[in-house]
Amino acid sequence: MLGEGRVKLNAAHHFTVARESRFAILSRMSVRADHWIRKMSLEHGMIEPFVEKQVRTDEGESLISYGLSSYGYDLRVADEFKVFTNVYSAMVDPKDFDEKSFVDIKTDVCVVPPNSFALARSVEYFRIPRDVLTICVGKSTYARCGIIVNVTPFEPEWEGHVTLEISNTTPLPAKIYANEGLAQVVFFGAEEPCEISYADRGGKYMKQRGITVPRI
Repeated sequence: MLGEGRVKLNAAHHFTVARESRFAILSRMSVRADHWIRKMSLEHGMIEPFVEKQVRTDEGESLISYGLSSYGYDLRVADEFKVFTNVYSAMVDPKDFDEKSFVDIKTDVCVVPPNSFALARSVEYFRIPRDVLTICVGKSTYARCGIIVNVTPFEPEWEGHVTLEISNTTPLPAKIYANEGLAQVVFFGAEEPCEISYADRGGKYMKQRGITVPRI
């Protein structure tokens, strides 16, 4: 009986240690709150231009919200778009991208054709700290209309305008409103800085401005 009790005690101890280890690993990267985002943006230029509150209206007109939120930042889409077209019968090849795949449009409201795709960019320019990684997800207002926004993570010490990938998954034309919210950025802080940052390895999208197409 005594031996059995020791086995149970040891098993419980190992379970507790394993559980605490998992929590310790999870605790090494935490979501940054609004006051941290504000401080980093105002004092270190992490987000420029920076809007330190949620903006939902302009002179009585409803907007798709943008600006600082509780644990993130809702970025705006600029008025520059590249919309896919088959007019020139170009082939989409990520290793040899043909600019004829797109039509360049500058407008306050971009109409993305049914089941089509567009590239855009953020109004904001981002500078990511060395110990931070971000994810960016589309706003629910657009997602509920079948408009999907895809953005890869902003890596440590990356900086630039964000190139935004917009997919219209519906069989209908879809409107995208320039200078209004499109996606939310969430900032994760690590327990310690990485050994090699995006800037250290000379990432090909470092300091990108405007809409940046695929590079090899």
